Amino acid sequence: MRKIYILFALVAIIIASPLMAQTDKIEKKLIQYVDSHNDEYLSLLKELININSGTMNFRGVRQVGDVLMEKFKALGMEVEWVDGSSFNRAGHLVARIEGGKGKKILMIGHLDTVFEPDSPNQKWSQVDENTIKGPGIADMKGGDVIILQSLAALHSAGLLKDMNITVVMTGDEELSGSPLSESKKALIEAAKWADVALGFENGDGNPATVNVARRSSSGWTLTVTGNASHSSQIFKPKVGAGAIYEASRILYQFYDELAGEEYLTFNPGMIAGGTEVDYNKSENTGTAFGKNNVVSKDVTVTGDIRALTPEQITRTQEIMKRIVAKHLPGTKATITFAEGYPPFAPTEGNYQLMNLFSEVSKDLGFGEVTSVNPADAGAADISFTSGHIEMGIDAMGMSGADDHTINETGDLRALPKQSKRAAVLIYRLNKGVDLKTKK
Repeated sequence: MRKIYILFALVAIIIASPLMAQTDKIEKKLIQYVDSHNDEYLSLLKELININSGTMNFRGVRQVGDVLMEKFKALGMEVEWVDGSSFNRAGHLVARIEGGKGKKILMIGHLDTVFEPDSPNQKWSQVDENTIKGPGIADMKGGDVIILQSLAALHSAGLLKDMNITVVMTGDEELSGSPLSESKKALIEAAKWADVALGFENGDGNPATVNVARRSSSGWTLTVTGNASHSSQIFKPKVGAGAIYEASRILYQFYDELAGEEYLTFNPGMIAGGTEVDYNKSENTGTAFGKNNVVSKDVTVTGDIRALTPEQITRTQEIMKRIVAKHLPGTKATITFAEGYPPFAPTEGNYQLMNLFSEVSKDLGFGEVTSVNPADAGAADISFTSGHIEMGIDAMGMSGADDHTINETGDLRALPKQSKRAAVLIYRLNKGVDLKTKK
């Protein structure tokens, strides 16, 4: 009799659990697939991490792409390698399946890492039971495997063939090729096709958050000229203030007028000034020669701008141009702005998608999901979907820490957790759930 009571108690616990109560039969199948195959995908992750794919290691980037392409083929997806010769990079992986009338979903990853072949961080190593140290485990080979594992779960349930999904894994996210019009062409084309974009970067490393917005990242170059002369003649009408004073005025006024605006940053990252300046644009390096008793003739300053919306970028650039145009005596200055990553602006659709993802997470017993402060988020490939999609979120990838350093780590518990959440989210999107929830 005691055994019978225990059995009933166990059944009651199972029935009452959030996971069992809030998911339907198909979702339970997706969850079961991830649990029963997680070791397989963990082995794949280790294989990918142990292949160096620093952005400029074209052979390694392609090798990672080749491994994943075979996996996508096995799911019945059409795969393509987009050659990167036109933008001086290895290229991109694109996998597609179009079989239904549901939402068109774009899943975004990247194959490259910041760790080139000369980096000391090259191999998978176990830190503890739940932590792995390895190049790109969080940023973002873990996210790539989560994309694959979630789609494999949908495939195992017989759902994938009736879905409309495109996967784009770029080969130059960490160091974009040029021109960006070529580098991001495949991604932008996929975004124009899609209704929904899901990015699998690791975000802030916290699985309880996603990005509904990311700031832009673009560059600027300030060039200043003055009249070289003996320093005893500085400020006189024929000489003027010199290039360094003019550059200093401009930079201070940038700070004075723009610093403190919410979500806006503008950083002068390199400055070279003196009698002679040699600036190498392709490497963003410079050398300068000058003497204390000579008025400076040239200054070059380079920097970046990060903003939350296109309107904020435009307004900032106009203010910077106005400041530059007011020259000190005897000087001239110009500022140019380079192409870059656009902002992934917060939209009502993005918040709606986050809320749906949060509901999925809660139904699976993983808790609520909230948004990352855009001020804490850098640019990412999902930015190029802006203006083309109905809704999107980023940071659905593998939790980790210290990305872009030789101490980068990933949390192994995040692999099955994120794969389950992604698979169920895609299933519900395809099923046509109501997204009209409040921000």
